[in-house]
Amino acid sequence: MDEYLHDTIPNLKPFNHTLHYDTLFINKDWVLVNGLSKKKSTYTFKDDNILEISRKEQTIKTFWSIDIQNIFSIETEDGIITVKVYFKDDDILVLNHQNKEEFALFINTTNYTQDLETVEDIKLFLKEKYKQKVTNLIYDHEFYYIEKSKEFGPFTVEELSNKVKKEAISAYCFVRDVNANDYSNRLRIFDLIKEL
Repeated sequence: MDEYLHDTIPNLKPFNHTLHYDTLFINKDWVLVNGLSKKKSTYTFKDDNILEISRKEQTIKTFWSIDIQNIFSIETEDGIITVKVYFKDDDILVLNHQNKEEFALFINTTNYTQDLETVEDIKLFLKEKYKQKVTNLIYDHEFYYIEKSKEFGPFTVEELSNKVKKEAISAYCFVRDVNANDYSNRLRIFDLIKEL
């Protein structure tokens, strides 16, 4: 069963009480992606083992518990189900059903200002989330650049951008990541700056 999930969604991290319970799991608004086009359901796991499931104007209170490590029991309208809990990252939660080849995918909307009501809303959410992640990654990362057959650096993208603004270097100089051995990816300073 877990193999099916990991083939579908790679790089999942199993629930770890110390790492995830307070920071990612409890009192967060998790919108269920499965079936979103039919009806929106928001799950909020509370400290006292209460699970609130909100749909439109109605909120159902039910129960959840941790059985062992990342195996949970959740009382739903269909009875008690057993799931393994995984995180893809801070905003994506997966509950993997232990008796079927099924899983439920949730998005954390606690700090997200827009409503997730449709599949298009989810696409926009994921696009914005990962665009921001890439921007942060590029912003903090360092690169070497080559100009007139000489290599300089490493510099952050902000530092490179400032050099370009001051016309100290060309925006079309090739760059390489500090972890790359050469300039074969043909990336230019211009390419980095436009991602900021």
